Amino acid sequence: MPSPSLTPQDHAFVDRLLAQMTLDEKIGQMTQPEKNSVRPGDVARLALGSVLSGGGGNPEPNTPASWRAMVSAFQDEALTSRLNIPLIYGVDAVHGHNNVVGATIFPHNIGLGATRDAELVRRIGRATALEVAATDVRWSFAPAVSIPQDLRWGRSYEGYSQDPAVVSALATALVEGFKGEGWRSPTSILPSVKHYLADAATTWGTSRRVDRTALNTDRTLATAQMGQSTVELLDLGAWQIDQGDTEIDEATLRAVHLPPYRAAIEAGALNVMASYSSWQGLKMHAHRYLLTDVLKGELGFEGFVVSDWEGIDQIHPGDYGRCVVDAVNAGIDMVMVPFDYERFITCLRGAVQAGEVSETRIDDAVRRILGAKVALGLFEQPHTDPALLSLVGGADHRELAREAVAKSLVLLRNEGGVLPLDPSGPAVLVAGPDADDLGAQCGGWTISWMGGRGPTTTGTTILAGLRAAAGAERVHFRPDGHADQTYPVGVVVLAEDPYAEGMGDREHLGLSDVQLALLARVRARCERMVVVLLSGRPLVITDQLPAWDALVAAWLPGTEGQGVADVLFGRRPFTGQLSFDWPRSQASLRRGGDEAPLFRMGDGLSEKAPLLVG
Repeated sequence: MPSPSLTPQDHAFVDRLLAQMTLDEKIGQMTQPEKNSVRPGDVARLALGSVLSGGGGNPEPNTPASWRAMVSAFQDEALTSRLNIPLIYGVDAVHGHNNVVGATIFPHNIGLGATRDAELVRRIGRATALEVAATDVRWSFAPAVSIPQDLRWGRSYEGYSQDPAVVSALATALVEGFKGEGWRSPTSILPSVKHYLADAATTWGTSRRVDRTALNTDRTLATAQMGQSTVELLDLGAWQIDQGDTEIDEATLRAVHLPPYRAAIEAGALNVMASYSSWQGLKMHAHRYLLTDVLKGELGFEGFVVSDWEGIDQIHPGDYGRCVVDAVNAGIDMVMVPFDYERFITCLRGAVQAGEVSETRIDDAVRRILGAKVALGLFEQPHTDPALLSLVGGADHRELAREAVAKSLVLLRNEGGVLPLDPSGPAVLVAGPDADDLGAQCGGWTISWMGGRGPTTTGTTILAGLRAAAGAERVHFRPDGHADQTYPVGVVVLAEDPYAEGMGDREHLGLSDVQLALLARVRARCERMVVVLLSGRPLVITDQLPAWDALVAAWLPGTEGQGVADVLFGRRPFTGQLSFDWPRSQASLRRGGDEAPLFRMGDGLSEKAPLLVG
C-alpha cells in the first residue's frame, strides 16, 4: 500500500476548508479549462481548481520567462478567490518541459526503455521537474505507463517497453524524480500516471475518434471538412486504433496493464489520468468498477483522477449532461473540459441539485484535489523560486540528455565491425535531410502537439554532433545522397515524420519510396553503409536489412544529437537493448502472432569500445 502523503493535521485542514465551501466552489475545484479559453477574472470568480496548457498552448513569445509570467498570473488570480485556494497548473511535460522553446528535450519513453536504467530516468525526472517548476508549473501529465500491443498505434513511443516489469521500474523512477526531496519541496511536480487503463491494448479498427463516413462516401466533402493533410493521414491509418476498444479479458488486464499503476501509486503518485479508450465496450471515463472499485479501493489510491482532453464528451456523444453525470459518478474527480467550462459547471450543479450526483461524491472528489494541493505545499508556497529559470535548458541538463541519448541507442547489426567509426579516419558521407533536422529527432509533443520538422527549438542535430566529434572536413553532408566520390563509409539518417496520438496510427510501417531511393544512391557511393533510424517504434525493414552493414535504432532522441555522435564515433559504447520485439513483417505488428520477430526484446549488440578523451 502507498505511504500516506498527508498528516492528520493536513486532513483536518482539508476538512475545515471543505466545510466552508459552497457547492459552486467545490465544482470550480473540479474544473480544468485550457488557458486560451479562460476569460479574465473567471479563475477567481469560479474558484477554478486548475488551468492547463494543451499541446502547443504556449505564451507569446514562447520563452521560459513568458511561461512563468503567464502561469504566475493565473495563480495570483486564484489567490484572490474567496477562500484563497491556489490552483495547480498542468502541462504535457512528457520528455522534458517540451512545450517550452529552449528547454531540454529528453528521449521519448521508447528510447528510455532501451536504456534499462532506472537511475538515469530518475535523474531525468528530477531535471524535468526543475525546468517545469521554474515556470511556476507544478503538474506534468506524465509518465505514460502504456504497454503497447500493436506497433501501429501512434502513441507507441510513449511506452517504455512491452514488459510490465520494465515499465513499472522506469515509471516509478520518474515519479521519484518528480518528487525529489518530497512532495512539499517547491521543486517537486505532480506526476499524472496515464492512461488508465490498458490504453495500449485496443483493437485495430475500433477507434471512433474520427467519423470516417464522408471519407468512405465522398472524398471531396471529407477534404472540405477535415483538410487535405488530415484526409491523407486517415488514408494511412490515422485514428484506427488510438482511443479504441480494449477487448482483452480481466485476467490479462490485471496481469499486463495494471502493475505499473500499482507501482507508481506505491511510489507516492497522487494523480491518475483516465484513458479515452474503452474496455469491452465501456468507456474508461465511465468505468466505475475500474476507476473506483479497483483504483481507489483495491489499490488504495489516495489522489485524484483527472479526465483527458474532452474525454468525458465521448461517453454519450450529443448528451453532455449524461456525460458529466456518468463520469463523475464513475470516479472522475477533475474534468479537463477544456473549453466551455461554464457549461460543465452548470451541468454538474444541476445534476447535484437533481440528485443525480450525490454531494458525498462531490466532497470526495474535492477532498482528493485539495489533498494533492496540500501535499505539494501550494497553500504555504504557491509560487516557486524565479531563480530556477536559470536551469531551463542549462548545460547540466543537456549533458544528462546527451548521456540518455547515448544509452538509448540500440545496435542491431554491425557487419565487419564497421562501428564505431574512427573520428580521425577517412571522410564519412552523411546523407538524408533528417541528419540535420532537430524537429525530426525530437518527434511529437515538442513545442506543438504534433511536433514538426526543422529548428522548432534549440539543440544540436545529429549532423552537428558528428561534425563536432570528427571535424567538419571529415563529415561530408549530402542531404539527397548524391555524391561525386566513393566513401569507405556512408551514414544514412532516416526518420518518421513527427506525429502524436491517433494522428500517428499507421496501417503499414516501413520506409518510404523516397527513403528507399536515398538508400540506393548512398549504397552506390560507399563501401559500407550505416543506417541510423529515428522512429517512434520499430519499422518493418526486413527486406532492406541485408544491404546495410550496420543498423542503429536511435528512436526519438530529443535535442541532444551529440549523444548519437558519441556512440557512432566510440566516445561511448553501445549498451541499449530493445524494449520491444522488432517485427519481421507487417503481419506481426501486433503481438501474439506465430511469426518469429526479426529481433527480440533484449537484443542489442554491445560495443566495448574504450571511451575516447575529448
